[in-house]
Amino acid sequence: MPYGEELQTMHSAVSPSPGFELALLRKSVGALADARARCVHCHRTPLVGERVYLYGERIVCELCRPRRREPPQASELVLSPEHSRTVRVRRL
Repeated sequence: MPYGEELQTMHSAVSPSPGFELALLRKSVGALADARARCVHCHRTPLVGERVYLYGERIVCELCRPRRREPPQASELVLSPEHSRTVRVRRL
């Protein structure tokens, strides 16, 4: 800067170490992964819009469905996380 000292930002004075940021990122991703439903065969998280098949408490994805001989107890469409938070019109 031609008319004074260079400005110092708070970011440069108080920046956490890269190891700390990486640890926080891993912890949050791990917490999200633990909450997701996964296929019992391939351990893949089904995509939004994909049909999953329920065998008791177990979930089987569309790709692994041919591995099972018995018919599923039910099937469901995977909805986005925002689906439960949408505004719905209620009739009075």
